[in-house]
Amino acid sequence: MSSPIENYALIGNLRTAALVNRTGSIDWMCIPRFDSGACFASLLGTEENGRWLVAPQGGVKQVRRKYRDDTLVLETEFETESGVATVVDFMPVAERPGQVDLIRIVKGIRGQVPMRTELTIRFDYGHTIPWVRKRDYGISAISGPNAIAFRTAVPLDSKDFTTIGEFTISEGQSESFRLTGYPSHEDEPGDGDPLSKLSATEQRWRDWAGRCSCQGEWRDAVMRSLITLKALTYTPTGGIIAAPTTSLPECLGGPRNWDYRFCWLRDSTFTLYALLISGYTDEARAWREWLLRAIAGHPQDTQIMYGVAGERMLTELELPWLSCYEKSAPVRIGNAAHEQFQLDVYGEVIDTLHVARKYKLERNDDAWRLQSELMDFLESGWKQPDEGIWEVRGPRRDFTHSKVMAWVAVDRSVKEIRHGFGDGPLDRWLALRDEIHRDVCERGFDVERNAFVQYYGSKSLDASLLMIPLVGFLPAKDPRVVSTVAAIERELIYKGLVLRYPTETGVDGLPPGEGAFLPCTFWLADNYALAGRIQEARDLFLRLLDLRNDVGLLSEEYDPALRRQLGNFPQAFTHVSLVNTAHNLMPAKGPAEHRSEH
Repeated sequence: MSSPIENYALIGNLRTAALVNRTGSIDWMCIPRFDSGACFASLLGTEENGRWLVAPQGGVKQVRRKYRDDTLVLETEFETESGVATVVDFMPVAERPGQVDLIRIVKGIRGQVPMRTELTIRFDYGHTIPWVRKRDYGISAISGPNAIAFRTAVPLDSKDFTTIGEFTISEGQSESFRLTGYPSHEDEPGDGDPLSKLSATEQRWRDWAGRCSCQGEWRDAVMRSLITLKALTYTPTGGIIAAPTTSLPECLGGPRNWDYRFCWLRDSTFTLYALLISGYTDEARAWREWLLRAIAGHPQDTQIMYGVAGERMLTELELPWLSCYEKSAPVRIGNAAHEQFQLDVYGEVIDTLHVARKYKLERNDDAWRLQSELMDFLESGWKQPDEGIWEVRGPRRDFTHSKVMAWVAVDRSVKEIRHGFGDGPLDRWLALRDEIHRDVCERGFDVERNAFVQYYGSKSLDASLLMIPLVGFLPAKDPRVVSTVAAIERELIYKGLVLRYPTETGVDGLPPGEGAFLPCTFWLADNYALAGRIQEARDLFLRLLDLRNDVGLLSEEYDPALRRQLGNFPQAFTHVSLVNTAHNLMPAKGPAEHRSEH
């Protein structure tokens, strides 16, 4: 059995990340970038596919862990019969391009604790055994372009292509381990003091957290989500990935397993709001600039996702040597959905540029030219069917949410002209805005069901329709919105959480079954807040906060029956939604009210 997803914590260096199990095992890490090959891949296979364990040798009575306040420095405390020891895990910011440092410091708290480290390095997602050599500082490992230096004073042995070290830690003592990944054609990085790096890493995170403008009762939850969002940012470019993992399933045992180590445009407006409203203007600016570079080119070639540097070719492959997370096959790298046409991304991009101007980010003269090009395409392109926000692998359809987001693109462009941010055919775009709005209200609303439906001609509901009031298409108290929310409450809520849509219809071309979608549940809370149902919004928000793991992290989905997190982890979209909903519940105007304004 795989370890439950909620057993993991995240550490990272703003270029890549690692997942640390409660057992003391690091089961996932890609080097040198988020989307590079993993050198630890036991998360999706077995220990033979790579991991790094630091834990007590005998039985463990209790495990307690936490992040040091407002940092990404993780402390895991192991209590045994003979004593207590703490493992401190962190990743310093890279000293040079292509270098990744992961440091683990073991501290004796009480008594004596026999400890063990097991290091199994497997490059290429657990496929390649490297050439390992003993060094005076520990070991080195090399295979093709990848090299690792492993430094420690603990004596090391080798068995079955695994490096092992055993030691006893006593009260007041400490032992450190430093793993450094670097390009094999470059000189080996030098040594450094782990304690100094720990102090510098802690200070860097605390300085960053100190810029947060969010206060009040949700401050700690918001801060942890913002730190997570920062950790999922590829600093050299400003791109923000959806999650640091691939192929963690949306349904245990099923095929809904995707690679999320890329940057999605559908998240862009929510992300910008979360950053700006929390005081992180630099990150918001970097995200906008990444967005403009990524989508530069012909408007009809705009993709739904890109690599961390704006790469377009995200070819999907399957890795048959990995046994998968709880028999949820296959393991995929790359994502074929990058070839899909999704109409909603045009609305997301233009709304993102609109929000950037609204919050007075520095003017970018190329932004309006790009926006005008996108609008030229949308004037006819909005009528095309697409794969929709959920990236269905079935036939293209006229998804209602996609048409709503096309309306958003036109609406924001009209507002920009009226506010003097750009020039354009105002009368023509006003007419287009009215045409799309009329089309959605006539063809996307089913009179018999008294609700907006998933796509034109459908009878099915879809949680993406909760976006209708959040983007200002209709007010939250419009009778059509009220009745749609009521229908979603009746048919898409499972044990208090929102499902995306009824998967048994086959609309997505996949076998049925998945967990509740956490961002959609946050959207429902936002709808409640806009409609004045404040207590219901607060209750639902608290229910969602209760689903976080012990260190405050959330995945994309949750199975209320199994009480387990599902999908890639931790998920940026979920944490962005948490930040925005928290602000929507505060006295000051939140993102939902801002975005829905006319």
